[in-house]
Amino acid sequence: MLAEDYMGVAAFAVIAILFPALVFLLSRYLRPDKKDPRGATTYECGEVPIGHAQIQFHFQYYMYAILFVAFDLVTVFVLMWAFVFADLSDMAKFSMLAFLGILLVGVVYALKKEEIIWI
Repeated sequence: MLAEDYMGVAAFAVIAILFPALVFLLSRYLRPDKKDPRGATTYECGEVPIGHAQIQFHFQYYMYAILFVAFDLVTVFVLMWAFVFADLSDMAKFSMLAFLGILLVGVVYALKKEEIIWI
């Protein structure tokens, strides 16, 4: 009886393991293998590439991207928190305000490190 209950899960597991392997093997035999010298060049919107494609980006661009992603996620959490603000306990409100304070300290530190603000 127990084996019959989980037969669907077992069948799904077998299919989930075999399907990617089968697709991988089929793609190896069905894909075109024609090499084109343009495939090794840098794509620049249909224009002829000028210069060397391997350039070094400054860390500040990564810092802005990381800050954006972090605060984009925080916005979702704060929005959910704001929806139920009236129903929260005082401890939950204090915890969220402490969390926002720590984030503010992190932003000030990041901006100070990038010499954007002078505090």
